[in-house]
Amino acid sequence: MTGVLMVCEGNVCRSPMAAALLTKALPQVPARSAGTRALAGHRAAPLAVELMDVQGIDLRPHVATALTSAQVRGAPLILAMTRAQCGLIERVFPFARGKVYRLGEHDQLDIVDPYRRGRFTFEMAVAQIEQGVQRWLGAIAGLQH
Repeated sequence: MTGVLMVCEGNVCRSPMAAALLTKALPQVPARSAGTRALAGHRAAPLAVELMDVQGIDLRPHVATALTSAQVRGAPLILAMTRAQCGLIERVFPFARGKVYRLGEHDQLDIVDPYRRGRFTFEMAVAQIEQGVQRWLGAIAGLQH
């Protein structure tokens, strides 16, 4: 596996946190993030930065980017935050079918969108993302060999 692409909507909350948490857990696996409706050029949301600081992760350098055909082609595994995002990615990039899954797939869960919401929702999103990353670690590590 050459990398994992995490996808959310704006690319300022969920997918950058997910990519960062995956990188922390499996440093040998490149993880990137993008948004289906990215707030291109924006930095990570302040609460996302704060909650990742607690984990020893610095999201300050993150700059939101829009999902591109090249990113989708180059990623052997794409983990989106919701079922709707998976469907959108597969409709816009039909060649992605078979490698697009929800981060919360193992728990049949869409990751809550904390954008412009309070601390509680951000903390819930982080907990869901952490759980999703943990559930995918074995599969991702297994594909390395």
